[in-house]
Amino acid sequence: MDNRRSNKIIELTFQFSLDIIQIVEKLESNRKYVIANQLLKSGTSIGANVRESQNAESKSDFIHKLKIALKETDETLYWLELVNAAYKNIDSTKLIEDLKIIDKVLSKIVSTIKNKQKESLSN
Repeated sequence: MDNRRSNKIIELTFQFSLDIIQIVEKLESNRKYVIANQLLKSGTSIGANVRESQNAESKSDFIHKLKIALKETDETLYWLELVNAAYKNIDSTKLIEDLKIIDKVLSKIVSTIKNKQKESLSN
């Protein structure tokens, strides 16, 4: 089953991973292997954790997977900002913008679920 098309955050993070792969290929062609490897790991981990959250065993597990994805967005932001600062011939500005959108969506999902859990406990 192809979940990417039926779920916006899965779709966003899958496309982001594809874009990360492209920028990593540029870094590797410039022999910037260490940064390329770090960026590939953190950047594709976001989507992997979001995808994994779809098979969570509980709401707590779901939130946990999304929180890991949020941590990966922060790390990926660091590497993308480093790329922008260090390599003028590689522009990661669009990826940074896309990542900020992903971060907002993930944060909203987590906060919404947490609020619903609090409401159900108070009822």
